[in-house]
Amino acid sequence: MSKKSKVVEYLYIIIGAAIIALAFNVLLLPNHIASGGVSGISTIVNYLAGFNPAFIQWALNIPLFIAGVFFLGYQFGIKTFVGTLIIPLFVYLTQDFTPWTKEPLVGALFGGVLIGAGLGIVFRSNASTGGTDVIAQIMHKFTHLSLGICVALIDGLVVLTAMVAFDIESGLYALIALFATSKTIDVVQVGLKQSKAVFIISNKQDEIREAILFKIGRGITRLEARGGYTDDDKQILFCVVVQQEFPKLKKVVKEIDDSAFVVVMSASEVMGEGFSL
Repeated sequence: MSKKSKVVEYLYIIIGAAIIALAFNVLLLPNHIASGGVSGISTIVNYLAGFNPAFIQWALNIPLFIAGVFFLGYQFGIKTFVGTLIIPLFVYLTQDFTPWTKEPLVGALFGGVLIGAGLGIVFRSNASTGGTDVIAQIMHKFTHLSLGICVALIDGLVVLTAMVAFDIESGLYALIALFATSKTIDVVQVGLKQSKAVFIISNKQDEIREAILFKIGRGITRLEARGGYTDDDKQILFCVVVQQEFPKLKKVVKEIDDSAFVVVMSASEVMGEGFSL
């Protein structure tokens, strides 16, 4: 990797960390929204004991990173270590910023979006923010539960604790923030452009293939298959189109063979000729 690429990746970490810290101090913390992770724990401890959230995050992130290296190896790398240190630093530097809203629902929605944007930017640099994600990965290794379930269990425990520390309503707002965060991460990672993966089974494959190639301008692949009932050899046409092209493809297929069997799936990320890398 070139030096320029490395500088860009570390710049991503800094920008992402700044966005996360800003969202925490001006939207989540003032509204007592503990939407999972170390930041959620620091929100609860700050409310109960008055400790500075930045110091709480440092106190948790550093030993968690060490535990991750001990149990999972050195795959975290220096960039993840930078992420675990720099986010609490930005939390400390922005702690005196004026809250943007005192309305919890607004704080949960926009706080979740900004946290998701910051995390998505950090993830684009192939880094991580560490924190409770390390606990989830350790659980995944030793319990063989899926990583998604482990993350959900950890974040769910933080939200339940928030319900006890604050009230049930605050916990529900935290769930809204978590949802907004996860959806925003997806948008930052794969962009707004959505594609469709289409499988077509038809007795008029040649006509459909030519229509897709020349009327829509997309490539197409033939897949060998065998009918489960008839045991006849068949071919399945497979192609990927951007979402705006799908209505045209559907119309073309229906005009050629209105009895064609078509399966459509969302393709969140497509790389290759004709699509953005």
